[in-house]
Amino acid sequence: MLSKLKLNQLFKDTQFVNLMPHRIFNVLLIANPYDAFMLEDDGRIDEKLFNEYTSLSLRYPPRFSQVSTEEEALAALSEMSFDLVICMPGTGDNDSFDIGRRIKSLYEHIPIVILTPFSRGITKRIADEDLSAFDYIFCWLGNTDLLLSIIKLIEDKMNLEHDVEEVGVQLILLVEDSIRFYSSALPNLYKFVLMQSQEFSTEALNAHQRTLRMRGRPKIVLARSYEEATYIYDKYKNNVLGVITDVRFPKGENKDALAGIKLCSYIRKEDPFVPLIIQSSEADNVAYASKYGATFIDKNSKKMDVDLRQVVSDNFGFGDFIFRNPSTNEEIARVRNLKELQNVIFAIPAESFLYHISRNHVSRWLYSRAMFPVAEFLKPITGHTMQDLDMHRQIIFEAIVKYRKMKNQGVVAIFRRDRFDRYSNFARIGEGSLGGKGRGLAFIDNMVKRYPEYYEFENAHIAIPKTVVLCTDVFDEFMETNGLYQIALSDADDESILRHFLRAKLPDRFIEDFFTFFDVVKSPIAIRSSSMLEDSHYQPFAGIYNTYMIPYLDDKYEMLRMLSDAIKGVYASVYFKDSKAYMQATSNVIDQEKMAVILQEVVGTQYGDHFYPSMSGVARSLNYYPIGDEKAEEGTVNLALGLGKYIVDGGMTLRFSPYHPNQVLQTSEMEIALKETQTKFYALDLKNVAQEFSIDDGFNLLKLHVKDAEKDGSLRYIASTYDPYDMVIRDGLYPGGRKVITFANILQHDVFPLARILQLVLEHSNTEVRRPVEIEFAVNMNRDRERSGTFYLLQIRPIVDSKEMLDEDLAIIPDEQCILRSQNSLGHGIIDDVFDVVYVKTDNYSASNNQMIAYEIEKINQKFLNECKNYVLVGPGRWGSSDTWLGIPVKWPHISAAKVIVEAGLTNYRVDPSQGTHFFQNLTSFGVGYFTINAFMNDGVYDQDFLNNLPVVEETKYLRHVRFSSPIMIKMDGKKKLGVVLKPE
Repeated sequence: MLSKLKLNQLFKDTQFVNLMPHRIFNVLLIANPYDAFMLEDDGRIDEKLFNEYTSLSLRYPPRFSQVSTEEEALAALSEMSFDLVICMPGTGDNDSFDIGRRIKSLYEHIPIVILTPFSRGITKRIADEDLSAFDYIFCWLGNTDLLLSIIKLIEDKMNLEHDVEEVGVQLILLVEDSIRFYSSALPNLYKFVLMQSQEFSTEALNAHQRTLRMRGRPKIVLARSYEEATYIYDKYKNNVLGVITDVRFPKGENKDALAGIKLCSYIRKEDPFVPLIIQSSEADNVAYASKYGATFIDKNSKKMDVDLRQVVSDNFGFGDFIFRNPSTNEEIARVRNLKELQNVIFAIPAESFLYHISRNHVSRWLYSRAMFPVAEFLKPITGHTMQDLDMHRQIIFEAIVKYRKMKNQGVVAIFRRDRFDRYSNFARIGEGSLGGKGRGLAFIDNMVKRYPEYYEFENAHIAIPKTVVLCTDVFDEFMETNGLYQIALSDADDESILRHFLRAKLPDRFIEDFFTFFDVVKSPIAIRSSSMLEDSHYQPFAGIYNTYMIPYLDDKYEMLRMLSDAIKGVYASVYFKDSKAYMQATSNVIDQEKMAVILQEVVGTQYGDHFYPSMSGVARSLNYYPIGDEKAEEGTVNLALGLGKYIVDGGMTLRFSPYHPNQVLQTSEMEIALKETQTKFYALDLKNVAQEFSIDDGFNLLKLHVKDAEKDGSLRYIASTYDPYDMVIRDGLYPGGRKVITFANILQHDVFPLARILQLVLEHSNTEVRRPVEIEFAVNMNRDRERSGTFYLLQIRPIVDSKEMLDEDLAIIPDEQCILRSQNSLGHGIIDDVFDVVYVKTDNYSASNNQMIAYEIEKINQKFLNECKNYVLVGPGRWGSSDTWLGIPVKWPHISAAKVIVEAGLTNYRVDPSQGTHFFQNLTSFGVGYFTINAFMNDGVYDQDFLNNLPVVEETKYLRHVRFSSPIMIKMDGKKKLGVVLKPE
């Protein structure tokens, strides 16, 4: 229908924050004490205005300074900057007309207003006076509302051009030259418009947005002559919400008895639908009103104010939108907000729908509610024939959905049952903090919204799962009302703590909220911890607390029971033994820890009784094990089939660099591909409706075999098939043959743009967080649409690992301080708890002995394992090579206690660096360093003489094992591929 890109370009979010840049903060009131007192009516003017502002949710009420003589006025102006001067011409000897004129000659830029009590003498004087120095003259009728209107009228005038250009703010044009009349009409209009803006600001998703949205209210502009009115109309005709005009006012040099009618005629030629209101004290003018499709208001009416408000409300798009039957004018449907409009759009009878859209009623209603992007988009869609109607309905529906999605994205909305629906993204319940994960999610949601590149994928949608956060104040309330601190902070075991928490009660007021969430999500729900300290910038708290998943059930009360148990389980996990120990280890105080809980739809598809996503992954923006053309800063990704717990638990995943998706080490050789491939995966068990929640948060997850996924039909794009006859692995699914999880169709054949999305996400996150990040994600491929899917961002956290905080330049360490130095190393960080080096003796070394050397290493390694110690292993050639002429043929278990493994070339035995390919998975999982050194070619340092001179712990035919009395310092810089092992001090 509408191209994805077109809609995205259309709906840029309105930047309300940029509106109303000019404000009136300080007002100078020049009046004699008596008049000032009358104006204040025994009370403080500031206070009255302040109350007026707060009742309308307006910010920045102005301050008034009052003086009574010209000297005082000039002194005040020289000391302070004023935005408005109000002069009250009293009956005394201070002539405020003259004072005003003199101030204007000195301060041209300050607007000056005359505010006069209504008396015959003054009226007569005004008629003869030169008033060119004054911006407006108002008539004081004893109503503080007038002051608010004066200030708002001048602010509107100052901001009009800017705000119309910035976002397309609308205006109401009032054409009236009678001071008496506009002094009463303006407060009436402003009061109405400001009340309406409070009403429409409820479309906002949180309090801050609500206040900002009010800046988008229509402006009111006053014109006092025909020329001024046509000038304003011509300049802003595309943004006029409606025109209210008198009939008799100046046109040219003189008053024209039909100036208002001529104005209506002029406007109607330009726009057949803009609402017009004619008001006149001459009842005969009612005849003109019907000619120009205007509404007539009699100025002599006793309820003139009420009439005006009613007509403006009915015609200018304020209030509820009412669909009417064009023949009988009866109400067919009433719509209060955008969500309701979206719901009824296909049900409105064709005649009514055509009547309203052909007259721009819908777009005017949206404009009056400050929904500029969607109003702007719908304005040209007027539809003149019945044939186009269904298409128009669809276009309007799509535009509303797109706008609502865009409004919801990147915003932490306040959860409201009547608002939360399938287009909602992220909402909070409670006033406290969102916790670490919650903040991270809100941040990535906002990030995706700000970068247009994420919308340019034809076959991929990028989003966060629907999320509701129970803020930390809910945790505080739960702990206090149930009196749980005593048991929580005691030494009780985890089971007893969990049982106490499960017996406690969550506040009843959330029941309806949870039901609303179930109705919208209709999928299993993950209940994740989001504590204050977790994922905080400098503390690695990941994975300390529990995350439960619960299936979606038709019985919502049963689901509610499971959800509340899961929430309590997450709360309880703050006080489990491991958490307390971790708190102590990181010097945090447990009673400072507060827990928010994230309720989030689980990404995935249901297959019979189990549920899982097409793939899950963890991406890091720094790759400390770059091989081949990879660069450290290009990042690295671990990808697996099924739920992400498999990766967190250290399962066998596929590792690749998003910039080199075609160069996957694990699938480069068939032997590695078959050995290092995922064979099991996790899925949620939909039958397990936990009668008894356990401290193990994975109690309802199933560990299934890849064969089960094959039966489910979920391997379509992610598996290859091993053909045992031809001894090859073919990309794609073929009958028979073992299925190997290679993600080949996605990484090499780009069925889904995963690599490109990950490049963008890592690059933008890194820039925004200003430090390396780790991201968890899941992808669900569509079953009903070929080669398309949704990429869900689940979590972001800065990479903070104390071992990895290396900020020195290893290149400046002198060679003589090094036992080993490599210019081609893998791994990153500092290791300071290793005392031992085991190395292959190089005198009389021959590759023919490599198999024997392997046996000796296996024995020594076992001793280290028994003592829970680590060592540095140095030897010639490729470690782990199956060709014994290329290196020592060890398997990983035979060297698993080594913290650094070194390939040291010899003059007569050179081998190209293998970068530890045989052990790559283990090196990366266990953070082991891998050095390549060819010292005889000046490529690195290997001070074997230094080691030979040390007393030996154990010496065999081929090996030597030495131990230092203090630890040797190992430092690796993964970004520059530099590594050193330093001699003890």
